[in-house]
Amino acid sequence: MKLFRLLTPVAAGLAFLSATMGAAQQPAAQPPEEDEPIRVGQGVTAAIPVAVPLMPTPAETGTPAGGTGSLGRQVAQIVATDLQNSGLFTPIGPAGLNSVSFQQVQAPDYSYFSTTGAQNLVQGFVQANGNGTLTIGCYLYDVAARSELTRQGFVVQPSEWRRAAHRCADTIYSRLTGETGYFDTRIVYVSETGPARRRIKRLAIMDYDGANHRFLTNGQWTVLTPRFAPDQRTVTFMTYEGDRPRVMLYDLSSGRTRPLVAEPHMTFAARYSPDSRHIIFSMAVNGNTDIYRISVGGGAPVRLTNSPGIDTGGSYSPDGRRIVFESDRGGTQQLYVMNADGTGQRRISFGGGGYASPVWSPRGDLVAFTRTSGFQIGVMTPDGAGERILTRGGFAEGPSWAPNGRAIMFTRGASQGQLWYVDVASGVTRRVQTPLEGSDPDWSPLLP
Repeated sequence: MKLFRLLTPVAAGLAFLSATMGAAQQPAAQPPEEDEPIRVGQGVTAAIPVAVPLMPTPAETGTPAGGTGSLGRQVAQIVATDLQNSGLFTPIGPAGLNSVSFQQVQAPDYSYFSTTGAQNLVQGFVQANGNGTLTIGCYLYDVAARSELTRQGFVVQPSEWRRAAHRCADTIYSRLTGETGYFDTRIVYVSETGPARRRIKRLAIMDYDGANHRFLTNGQWTVLTPRFAPDQRTVTFMTYEGDRPRVMLYDLSSGRTRPLVAEPHMTFAARYSPDSRHIIFSMAVNGNTDIYRISVGGGAPVRLTNSPGIDTGGSYSPDGRRIVFESDRGGTQQLYVMNADGTGQRRISFGGGGYASPVWSPRGDLVAFTRTSGFQIGVMTPDGAGERILTRGGFAEGPSWAPNGRAIMFTRGASQGQLWYVDVASGVTRRVQTPLEGSDPDWSPLLP
């Protein structure tokens, strides 16, 4: 059963409550011709002001997640924070704005909101249903044109109200930018604590904004480089078994863990294919480290590279037809691209210094990497053109793309690791709060 569903349509003559709930499944109202999406990456120079007042409830009702009035305030705040975090929007409110009644959710006070300087308005509501679920409505309006741009409704269990808030923010983001959002996502990363020589590194998972944090391992292993499967069923990570690096596969539903390969060789730097059916990884055999491919279900690894030196850090293109990787075969650590079967290998980085940890963008247009001279996060096209450094200062490494290819999360810090992300077009950066120190983040696709 899907977590979210659209609200049920009803006849136009029903009471306001029924109309509010029912309209959300109807096709979104068409915007005025002058209302164009933000052209992402094409010279956006100013954040769009968006008013986000508190979301009312038709009747204050207690739920396992709290009262509906309190939830309405929290949903509005999460929507505003998500939009602000993107760097594309300047939220106005919820604090400081006039209260919105339930009857005004579909009948905005445009005159008032025009005085706030907002170009757009987000309104919604939180309602408790008789079967124990919550209905969370989400509406976007153009203040100047006095028109509705889109609406969406979500029916969720009380424990999933935060996801509905993120999905509301994704709806707003998508309508105003023309792209999919990335707020209803999770991060898997390495949580770190303890002194440098006795570091405890645990596998942890959380929402993209740091909420709903939990540990997946208890510290029995030293965990490094976790990676989500695109279908979000499993996670790979590297650990040490008898001082030997080894890739493990963690099942998110059962919590079971198993080695990726049966061979006793050193294995590391694993990453999934776009269809979640295969994993590419590095394996050291007879003193040579190459990239191999293996089925997620197991079997015999297939060797993809065969050159002197260390080939590692592979990442598939979104269509699964090519792989970007790093290699020191030429004497320094550089980026290379090859076909998915290992043919057609060629170098793409020529900017001087070393390059590491390449990751192909979900859009297919860019490759993110770590510039090892100074440790900065950068991007270039898959043919090596248009190189740009995105982070200021040093000690930034290990990029991971948001599912829409708009932002990159990474590790920052020489001794105390922190998670940050940077918007690729605007350059806006933000720290992601974690309970302890953190490193090696990997961003999930949008949740199903």
